Amino acid sequence: MKSLLKIIIIAVALLSLSFVSNENKDFVVVIDAGHGGKDFGAKHTTFLEKELVSAISQKIAKINTDKNVKIYFTRTSDEFIELQKRVEMINEIKPNLLLSLHVNQNKNTETNGFEAYVSDKNSNFEKSEELAKKLVTLFENQTPLKNRGVKKGMLYVLKKTEAPAIAFEIGFITNEKDRSYVCNEQGQTQIAQSILDFVNTIKN
Repeated sequence: MKSLLKIIIIAVALLSLSFVSNENKDFVVVIDAGHGGKDFGAKHTTFLEKELVSAISQKIAKINTDKNVKIYFTRTSDEFIELQKRVEMINEIKPNLLLSLHVNQNKNTETNGFEAYVSDKNSNFEKSEELAKKLVTLFENQTPLKNRGVKKGMLYVLKKTEAPAIAFEIGFITNEKDRSYVCNEQGQTQIAQSILDFVNTIKN
């Protein structure tokens, strides 16, 4: 009888522990600010992609107040990090999502809007595509930028990351309308908040 009672107590304790751990489980996101250091990325006059995505990343870190959302960054300063090293960092963290931030450019200055890329070489391709569609829909509703949809891309970090992965091109630095928004502090804050709103919609 005592043995049976012990078994019941242990089973209840494990069940309770499981419930608590699920309730408090963090949703882990890696924000990958593209380029850095000697790699400027897209540029227009004095505006550099590496600086813009870094500024947005910093705002994400500052604005996030959700204790159940844990955000890691592949870089927090202006440094060049090899793509393989980025992927190693990401896979070691084992996030629920990788979001790689970029800014686009085009010879045609009329080309504008944001677009998301996913890779069909990623082991979580279907989930990546599902999340990317939610991301562009949310941005279409919350920002003045044009929605260019979800596309397939061959970026190294998209292919090699062992988690759902999205590369997000936040507007064209070569387009005046996009540039005035993405290079503006208020616009960057709205972009950062929209990214956090997106994370909040998918974390449960």
